Amino acid sequence: MIKFVLMVNRQGQTRLSRYYERVEVTRRAALEADVVRCCLSRKKEQCSFVDHRDVRLVYRQYAALYIVVGVTDTENELSIYELIHNFVEVLDKYFSRVSELDIMFNLERVHVILDEMIQNGHVVETNKSRVLAPLHALTKMADAS
Repeated sequence: MIKFVLMVNRQGQTRLSRYYERVEVTRRAALEADVVRCCLSRKKEQCSFVDHRDVRLVYRQYAALYIVVGVTDTENELSIYELIHNFVEVLDKYFSRVSELDIMFNLERVHVILDEMIQNGHVVETNKSRVLAPLHALTKMADAS
């Protein structure tokens, strides 16, 4: 099961966070700082899967952004690794070359995309067209008004 998804930049600033298990708001900042320190300190030659406390971290770096997914030890790391890539491809398709600024200024749309792909900590959709369908529908409705 997926516990959380984080998107952070090289400076360790969180740009997106979604939790699928209850984590107190007061503990989230410390958890995110810990996770970011763990992933950013690793070298590019090292594996993208790392056990950290009670969670297994799967992460990928895209330019200046790191996407980190915390999963249980029963989850398939390679499928999560591919899910991260699929998520970035969907963002690229929607924003046509996604950047950190796209994420910062369209955070609600990024959350819609993530929510279409993952619900309650489980992957429910990976088809890019189906994931983007609600956003295209919202755009059509906004253009019609």
